[in-house]
Amino acid sequence: MSISSTRRTRDGAVASVPRPSGPARSVAAPSVAASPVKSRRRPALAALGVVLVVTGGVGAAWLVSDAGGTVSVLALAHDVPRGHVLEPEDLVTARTTPDAALQVVPSDRLGDLIGQRAAVSLPAGSLLTPSSTTSAVVPGEGQSVVGISLSTAQMPATTLLTGDRVRIVSTPPTQAEPPGEAPDTVQGEVVDVASPDRAGSTTVDVLVPSLEAADLAARAATGRVALVLDSRVD
Repeated sequence: MSISSTRRTRDGAVASVPRPSGPARSVAAPSVAASPVKSRRRPALAALGVVLVVTGGVGAAWLVSDAGGTVSVLALAHDVPRGHVLEPEDLVTARTTPDAALQVVPSDRLGDLIGQRAAVSLPAGSLLTPSSTTSAVVPGEGQSVVGISLSTAQMPATTLLTGDRVRIVSTPPTQAEPPGEAPDTVQGEVVDVASPDRAGSTTVDVLVPSLEAADLAARAATGRVALVLDSRVD
């Protein structure tokens, strides 16, 4: 099917002009390919960025270090009783802020402390101070250590600690009447406490004057002694 249109000629007549039939076709405009935008690299700016990142990281680390202001010191890895000879596994390093009121032991002195004895009972996590350790040998001159095996009935239920001040008291024979006068006693200091054996007896090493050590050892061998806790070391 054809579709006609009219148009006027030069002489004024109207002429019919046929148009092709079928759907109208749109004419697409020619596409223009976009050329890639070339990025311009600026080596100077890139280098400056790297420098800023590095210096910024260093500056942040310096600020953290300066704000903390900590030093490496020695601390206790676990509880250490008084008189214990320090070994490497007893100590760890820790960081703390310096304090003029607290004298601590720098971690680089670890080798100097190995073989030293704990001057007092030291709890786990506590920082070492110059007064925490001693080189004094136990027993010293004029002193002796006597081991006493005690049942649960011969000692306090309270756990004994190294440094505790105690009295070792002579007890009468079984089924005998208590003595009418004060029993013989020996003043001493706990040096060490062993774990109970299968029979439930605990051996306590006691530091006593050498002049009383022989008599105490003889009485302790009979089992006719009891231990009294008088005062506890801090």
